[in-house]
Amino acid sequence: MKRLSSLAAHFVPSSSSPTAADQSNMRDSYNHSYHIHQLSPTFFLPRAASIEPDAIAVYHKTANGKTLQRTYQQTADRARGLAYYLKKHGFKRVGILCTNTPAFLESIYGIGGASAVNVAINYRLKMDDITYIFDHAEVDLIIVDAEFRPLLDGFRRNHPHVPFIIDTDTDEDTGDYDKAVLEGMQHDERTGGHGWAGLETQVANEDSLIALAYTSGTTARPKGVEYTHRGAYMAALGNIIESGLNVPHPKADRAHYLWTLPMFHAMGWTFPWSVTAVRGTHYCLRKIDYPYIWKLLKEQHVSHYNAAPTVNTLLLADPNAEKLEHPVRVTVAASPPSAHLFETMEAHNLRPVHVYGLTETYGPITKGYHMPSWETLPAKDKYAKMARQGHGLVVSLPARVIKTDQDETGKWDASEKIEDVAKDGKEIGEIVFIGNLCARGYYKDAAATRKLFAGGVQHSGDLAVWHPDGAIQILDRAKDIIISGGENISSVALEGMLMTHPDVLEAACVAVQDKQWGERPKAFVTVKPGKQGSLKGEDIIQWAKEQSQISRFMVPREVEILEELPKTSTGKLRKNVLRDWAKGVKRQAE
Repeated sequence: MKRLSSLAAHFVPSSSSPTAADQSNMRDSYNHSYHIHQLSPTFFLPRAASIEPDAIAVYHKTANGKTLQRTYQQTADRARGLAYYLKKHGFKRVGILCTNTPAFLESIYGIGGASAVNVAINYRLKMDDITYIFDHAEVDLIIVDAEFRPLLDGFRRNHPHVPFIIDTDTDEDTGDYDKAVLEGMQHDERTGGHGWAGLETQVANEDSLIALAYTSGTTARPKGVEYTHRGAYMAALGNIIESGLNVPHPKADRAHYLWTLPMFHAMGWTFPWSVTAVRGTHYCLRKIDYPYIWKLLKEQHVSHYNAAPTVNTLLLADPNAEKLEHPVRVTVAASPPSAHLFETMEAHNLRPVHVYGLTETYGPITKGYHMPSWETLPAKDKYAKMARQGHGLVVSLPARVIKTDQDETGKWDASEKIEDVAKDGKEIGEIVFIGNLCARGYYKDAAATRKLFAGGVQHSGDLAVWHPDGAIQILDRAKDIIISGGENISSVALEGMLMTHPDVLEAACVAVQDKQWGERPKAFVTVKPGKQGSLKGEDIIQWAKEQSQISRFMVPREVEILEELPKTSTGKLRKNVLRDWAKGVKRQAE
């Protein structure tokens, strides 16, 4: 750090604003639109450093076990150095294969500042998928954490001339990544020392690409979702408002945000930009470590984190779990949560902010707004309302639920005519979107883009009802609805009810073939610590029939107890795997 810090000190504050002449040239290049500027979230980092340079931007336990803290000035300087390195060498498509590290955060801004495109992907993917994505995205440089360098062997064979920058994630500044940052700083110094004023914090076209966010590809090849500067900026502002990032912890002077959500997942739902915009502290995590997370929650005054329901479920099952002294806002998304989970979270002072969205919507696009009148409801009804997906975010247009047609195979297809379902909480349709938070399309896939926007709306593939108060509530993905004897069974609803069993930790339900009813549900569950071996599937079935609120036609005939449910890296249930298991496909280690 010493070499980088000393070099940074030679500059006029690197977050300095453009000169009047620069601003005049910018205005001319923007077609004389003096009343607007082109939006880019890259602007948030130099802005934060200019306002509060000594504020702590990053808190991180490194790969070599050291605690690292960096200010906003230091973080902005390092991101600037990377940007000038990229500009010097002409790199335009930069891959990132890292866990949640300071280098990842800096790279997001460095790549943006160099007017390049960020391609951050899931390091838990198989080598073949990693090779495919980086090849498909046409990356010309990859920033990779040392732990994941072997995953690039397949890409290296096909692209021997694409360079890698390896980050060792230590408290020293001697690794390849740090050397690249230093080289960029020196290049800036030699070419006039323009600092951030010489980088792209305002782009010529806000609808140009800032990132490609790839889908998980569990059932098909991953698709590259096109994120624009404007879309990312608007999503970041929406998340500041809806997740309350500008409301600090009672014992902290700013948001203390814990990175439980992978930064690679839909660009961290745009929170790398959101947290920086409010000059919050990023608590970076190399991995999910529940005891360490509880330590940070209790000792570091963490005020916010984002996590899928399964992460919250396992966090609450950790032996270190206890009610926190002060509330923590937890933005929950990925899979539909159960009312029971929200009740348990609130008992620990983890306050759910329930959102819903897709990779194709920059992450969250709806929020379940908590109404004061709900406090007078019975607990069961209150938490059931909290578990709904709610209304469109403030920066977008309202989400809608449109009519769908079901064919003889049980598949759901949008009608040619776009028509809303009744707001009665009963009629099932598909959630669709229009507005600022819709991604531009799929990279190099015109056919998939046309399908995504068929009928002039962006399709989600999620089935829901629309309640009289305007809130939407997901029932399932179209392929996860179980049709048994003409009755539609929501696997999400059934899972939520099974999780009210006192010994059940998680539940997942899929359809299996049935000669009499066509389909019927089968449940896979995990049980709470200390209950392994003492609880059997037959016990749960008996409880469902006699003590639960599960309708008789929904009760599974089979309940299989597993040590762990198969999930994606972001905590979503891999129901495609469970469907295969239910059909008797041989199981392999996931």
